[in-house]
Amino acid sequence: MSARIRSVEAMQVAWAPGDAPGRRSAFVRIETEDGIVGWGEASPMQGGLHSLGIVERDLAPALVGRDAFEEAVLHDELLHRNIKLGPEGALTGALAAVDIALWDIKGKALGLPVHRLLGGAWRTELPFYASIGGHAARTLDETVRVVEARWRQETPAAIKIRWDGDRTRQDADIPGDIAKARAVRQLVGEGYPLAFDANNGYSVGGAIRVGRALEELGYVWFEEPVQHYDVRGMGEVAQRLDITVSAAEQTYTTQALVDIIRAGVRMVQPDIVKMGGITGLMRCAAICHAHGVELVPHQTQPTIAHVANLHVLATLMHLTKPAEYADPSGRMDAAFPDLPKPENGRFRVPDGPGLGLAVDESVLRAHR
Repeated sequence: MSARIRSVEAMQVAWAPGDAPGRRSAFVRIETEDGIVGWGEASPMQGGLHSLGIVERDLAPALVGRDAFEEAVLHDELLHRNIKLGPEGALTGALAAVDIALWDIKGKALGLPVHRLLGGAWRTELPFYASIGGHAARTLDETVRVVEARWRQETPAAIKIRWDGDRTRQDADIPGDIAKARAVRQLVGEGYPLAFDANNGYSVGGAIRVGRALEELGYVWFEEPVQHYDVRGMGEVAQRLDITVSAAEQTYTTQALVDIIRAGVRMVQPDIVKMGGITGLMRCAAICHAHGVELVPHQTQPTIAHVANLHVLATLMHLTKPAEYADPSGRMDAAFPDLPKPENGRFRVPDGPGLGLAVDESVLRAHR
């Protein structure tokens, strides 16, 4: 058996004519000399073109001929060889796509699912929370209507309402935001787990005001209340509120993760397609375990990244929150015929070799 890499292909996929870049997917296909194909995914920010460009120009030439089983060596070698491109953002997104594909190859070559390669699964099914975005632009009634539709259709274990507002403005409508949070609480009842994602929309003072209201309403966590780069401010909000404050969706290195933990954040949410893939996220898990911090990965991509994330979550001993399931549309299902489907608020972790995900390449290439 040869695990030598023969080819690396980066592709952007548009699922419908006229798709805006943010609605496209950024995939990487790696094939070994024995014909084993692994699939990975990068963050789709701006269509993923920055990460895909790095894969094509800077990573692929260095990967051809290398051993696909040496994912950790390749991860760190390529990170440091291209360190001046980042290391945050596009580079770690590119490394994530490559890393996920290499784990997929290793599992297929050995006939084992990724979660077994990572040390074994504590669970074969995972509860999920419905991550529902776009509420900054909605009225109160529209917010309730959209949340209710997802709640009743999917029966998730929890719900997170996301604002997705204008990041150049702070504290734009605090009374309106609190009113929407209160209306969603009234919709689902007192005991149902709710979370609030501010998408970096508040000043420190504004975040504390909103956080106090969320505490009274019984929300479980308050996500990214201030700008992600204001690590000290994020830590101040976390330390002054009783509600759990989460952050690190936009954290790209393990060193930056440690910085935000030291600032006082006790629930972190690195993303598998931004934080160096499976290898990167497993390193985050070790850091969180050592610091006694909750790891609840951010994850919004419904296909390759979603499945890779499920494999990692299955291996975590202390999994304190459900997995994220964001704004599904079904547009991508034709390319992934056996994609795990939500059922009774849970996802089953695939048990086939590698990621355990079939890929219809003809569909991908038709939408490339």
